[in-house]
Amino acid sequence: MKLRAPQKKLGELLIEAGLLSEEQLTQALSLQKRSGKMLGSVLISEGMVTGSVLVSVLADQLGLRGVVLRHGLIDTSLLQEIGQEEATRLQAVPMFRVRDTMTVAMAEPQSLPAIDRLRQLTSCKIKPVLALPQNIEQFIDQNAGQDLDVDGFLASLHHSEDVEVIATEEEEQDEVAANLDRLVDGSPIVNLVNVAMLQAVKDGASDIHIEPDRKGTRIRYRIDGVMRELMQPPAGMHSAIVSRVKVVGKMDIAERRLPQEGRVRIVAEGRDVDLRVSSIPTLLGEKLVIRLLDKSNLNVRMEQLGFREDPLDTFKRMLRQPYGLVLVTGPTGSGKTTTLYSALDLLRSPETNLVTVEDPVEYQMDLINQIHVNDAVGLTFPRALRSILRQDPDIIMIGEIRDEETARVAVQAALTGHLVLATLHTNDAPGAVSRLLDMSIEPYLLSGALVGVVAQRLARKVCVACAAKYHPEPELLAEAGLIEKTGRAFRHGTGCRECHDTGFKGRLGVYEVMEVTPKIRRLIHRGAASHQLREMARSEGVRTLSEEGGELALSGATSLEEILRVTRNEGDITDDPELDTPPDAPGSKEAA
Repeated sequence: MKLRAPQKKLGELLIEAGLLSEEQLTQALSLQKRSGKMLGSVLISEGMVTGSVLVSVLADQLGLRGVVLRHGLIDTSLLQEIGQEEATRLQAVPMFRVRDTMTVAMAEPQSLPAIDRLRQLTSCKIKPVLALPQNIEQFIDQNAGQDLDVDGFLASLHHSEDVEVIATEEEEQDEVAANLDRLVDGSPIVNLVNVAMLQAVKDGASDIHIEPDRKGTRIRYRIDGVMRELMQPPAGMHSAIVSRVKVVGKMDIAERRLPQEGRVRIVAEGRDVDLRVSSIPTLLGEKLVIRLLDKSNLNVRMEQLGFREDPLDTFKRMLRQPYGLVLVTGPTGSGKTTTLYSALDLLRSPETNLVTVEDPVEYQMDLINQIHVNDAVGLTFPRALRSILRQDPDIIMIGEIRDEETARVAVQAALTGHLVLATLHTNDAPGAVSRLLDMSIEPYLLSGALVGVVAQRLARKVCVACAAKYHPEPELLAEAGLIEKTGRAFRHGTGCRECHDTGFKGRLGVYEVMEVTPKIRRLIHRGAASHQLREMARSEGVRTLSEEGGELALSGATSLEEILRVTRNEGDITDDPELDTPPDAPGSKEAA
């Protein structure tokens, strides 16, 4: 289909859109005559408009989508199907393929001969999108061929700033590690690792994955719980990259057959960042995962975590109890630790002796005595907890209740006049009771100790830069229990540079808060099953995770699809009364 070319000149379009003044256009045209460059290049180089603005204006005139190419947005392997020479001649970069349709970024997306040639080369239908010529040239240079110049690759990614490694207690490195450090110091490998760390810190990533690939190395990072590609270094660099990261993490670079762990503190972007490095051998080589703990990203204010007003008031009331057990539950990566740290921030004071047992200690906080579990020397959760009880504590935080022994000590501490905060892996708040009963905690002890349970998930927030109204399908509304909201406008992100075209930026918590009331306490004392506790909690006004999420979607903080994604596994292992009722509990077949 032939696309209608824009009738107006670029300068006129920008002025009409209010993005450029007459004076700026006159100045840019004068510079264009002297330099011989295209007007768009001059406007960008002079800072008069951004590349994304320029693409957006031109794409609107063509009736197409515009794109600013960047790492993680394209499948670089598709470039090999076209070849560097043809890609340069056609000024086209394949982005991704869905079944038999390939989306291609083109400098001239209305060129039918170019589209026909791309169709011939790829045997796919071509869906063109607009990109700036210099942006296309940059990506072709970066990704074509395996003999890519490493320094050029890094220069095109980012200016390589220094990452300062802060020495830990283990000052001495072995001779092999020291020699390697001198060998690679100032080399492209150091620069590449620095770039990966700096970019991850800038983008707020939680983890960096350095993975061996048949074609070389793949470096990805996790932002807002979702994996994204950061870069694909040239082949032959994987061992050197792994060795460099191991040196930074104070790990044994000669050991490649066994998993290892390392830890180091760096300064990047002027911020202190703790790194935890984990290595594991795979079929193609060692894989590294670097966990980034950036203190500046730690949000310990409860009001900013995502709590609605009523659940927040309930949670604070639970924390004001002089003693008892408060649990925070949810799957791995649901933000339990952040919620506990926000509780500690609320409770810490010079008048309170607050002690934590963690594996590992993720963030250091003032006025809190934090203990790092070390199984290798026998400092386990139960042993640390027993020692803490002889340290005159007021409040104890347990990083995770993993076994019966830890659960029993935690319950005993809660019954003997201490406020105990802990995390547990369950899907919802009532399920926490069943989990502790499964750990052989007696119902009469648990009913006396438990103050309340918070179950949570993390949902991605709608990007404010590209937020737009939309109407979800009736099926989605029905699944979310919001069928009465048919016709109501919700919000989602359409994708932009700010959010890496995901439509989401940042995350917030979805919280189900169940306070142990007298009625719920009696059910726990009887050893009631999860479904009975759930029904009682609902009757007393406790909103489920999906209901809380629905309120957040209605407020526009996140999308309905995102809420359904994170709450679909809500509920305990089963809601079948016969299956989740303990054998000796009232109502079970055995008890009958």
